[in-house]
Amino acid sequence: MNSTMNSSMNTQERTQALTEGAQAPPHRTPSTNGPAGAALVLGVIGLGTSVFLIGGLFGCVGLVLGVVALTRAGRTAVGRGSALTGLVTSALAIAVSVLVAVFFVWYADKTQECYEPDGLRQYAQCVHQQLTGK
Repeated sequence: MNSTMNSSMNTQERTQALTEGAQAPPHRTPSTNGPAGAALVLGVIGLGTSVFLIGGLFGCVGLVLGVVALTRAGRTAVGRGSALTGLVTSALAIAVSVLVAVFFVWYADKTQECYEPDGLRQYAQCVHQQLTGK
């Protein structure tokens, strides 16, 4: 019985020594800023697709995520560069989309008389006349 008590004490002592020596892992701040990366990706995609007008939608989402990422980066200073880049590219995507839309409306207004041509050549001549005034 004495040897059984000895071995159980040794096991208990070992367990206690292991748990006392073990420390909780140190608290780490996140190394990435998820919204910053998402804003950057959406801004670049939005800028690339802004000539098709869909880029403005990507830009709007990227702009919101960029603002969220900047507020997070203000506290942790992680992802500030990506957040700013995402914010700028998103704003550019929105601006280019708006300019493309304005151009399409202007072009449609200037060439509305040319929408029922008999062929491509007539359409091209009509558009040339409408845009140059000749």
